[in-house]
Amino acid sequence: MIFINFKNEFNFEYDIQALIRGFYPGEELKSIMPGEKIEACDESIRFIVSFYYFADNINIEVEDCSGNILIDKRVKTDYSDRKETKNILKRALYDVLSEITGKELPWGTLSGIRPTKITSALLESGMKKEIAKKYIKDTYYISEEKAKLSLEISANEIEILKEIDYEQGYSLYIGIPFCPTTCLYCSFTSYPITRYKEKVWAYIDAVCKEIDYISEEFKDKILNTIYIGGGTPTTLEPEMLDKLLGKIVNSFNLCDLKEFTVEAGRPDSITVDKLKVIKKYNVTRISINPQTMKQETLDIIGRRHSVSQVIESFKCARGLGFDNINMDFIMGLPGESIEDVKYTMEETKKLMPDSITIHSLAIKRAARLNIFKDKYKDYEYVNGEENMQLTYKTAREMGMEPYYLYRQKNMTGNMENVGYSVKGKAGIYNILIMEEKQPIIALGAGASTKLVYPGGERIERVENVKDVNEYINRIEEMIERKRGAIIEWKKI
Repeated sequence: MIFINFKNEFNFEYDIQALIRGFYPGEELKSIMPGEKIEACDESIRFIVSFYYFADNINIEVEDCSGNILIDKRVKTDYSDRKETKNILKRALYDVLSEITGKELPWGTLSGIRPTKITSALLESGMKKEIAKKYIKDTYYISEEKAKLSLEISANEIEILKEIDYEQGYSLYIGIPFCPTTCLYCSFTSYPITRYKEKVWAYIDAVCKEIDYISEEFKDKILNTIYIGGGTPTTLEPEMLDKLLGKIVNSFNLCDLKEFTVEAGRPDSITVDKLKVIKKYNVTRISINPQTMKQETLDIIGRRHSVSQVIESFKCARGLGFDNINMDFIMGLPGESIEDVKYTMEETKKLMPDSITIHSLAIKRAARLNIFKDKYKDYEYVNGEENMQLTYKTAREMGMEPYYLYRQKNMTGNMENVGYSVKGKAGIYNILIMEEKQPIIALGAGASTKLVYPGGERIERVENVKDVNEYINRIEEMIERKRGAIIEWKKI
């Protein structure tokens, strides 16, 4: 355990915790607020790090459980600029933790999930790449490799989004929260299709009611992208997909639509008939997601499909004319080595998808991998720069460039998630949801609408209930929630 002792009123608790977790992944942290006392200090405690303001200084002290001061660091700040004060504090804390551990973090002091928002803003302001690179390395201690990657992605994003109308445009997300099974690492709201099959038609009817409302409310806006995700949308039977996709196509003006994605996802849910329905409605992009090409790993993580099913599904989709197919992979899966990653990448090159998304495993609190962690304690979860550079190299060999990036809490190796695509096949919705530059209207159980106000300085979220039964039964309430928030948003 590490105690974080705030000796007087102190800001930035979240940032401090996130940075300490970067150096000590999996360590238990406990914050002690002003006036509280540390109840015990025993051998299980690594150290106590204390923070306090004094005059024009921020003071950081690190002591062991016997009270011996290991490090006493002071940094000057006048507190007039909150952002700059936070950066000064985080650089100082980074220096302290790096001295104690002998480690450096690839993303430096950054703990937020959207590093490219920083680099995109710098490039959009007219700053040259080399100057921007020096700025983010000096300000956030980002490594040379990550600084280059972030700037490359930002430049690609700016080019891809240049024709998007942020003020009049919007994107539509529709969530299908059913899956064949729940993967070991998953914490998303999803329901086993076998247990909820009697509810699926009622669920689609409820989504159609939300579609009716949004299509009317946004009839004067420009629909840029549609993304049907989950869960696993292809758990729906062909006639269900037909009803949902038909409703979308007949309800919205698609004249300016730049992308229509259906996340086919699990190969064990994909059939020829389902793909034919998806193709019938001119869906432009689908995902077929193996996560790995190692069968043993698929069995461990609860993906009840074979590698051969991945290949068959992919070839079937190509044969039906799908010319924009994405594949997702996860680095850091239980027991996987760099050799396993090499094998997965080589098998992927044989298929030549149009885009790939490389995820770093993030073990969430609600995932079975965390809840039953004792059961999986003998597995190693290895991820690092070697894996990420290998996937970068493979993507380049397939003619792809990186086009979007985001990070999450508790990622193995403190790495990132990166999307790569060949020219013209980037997932536009993926960029828009990360960069938060236009409204994302989200329908379905557990869906979260983002209403982006002009200039992007304010974002209001409208949440739908997660439970499928509650969503169906309270669909009119979900619509009214959106209506109230949208009325306020339209006033600006």
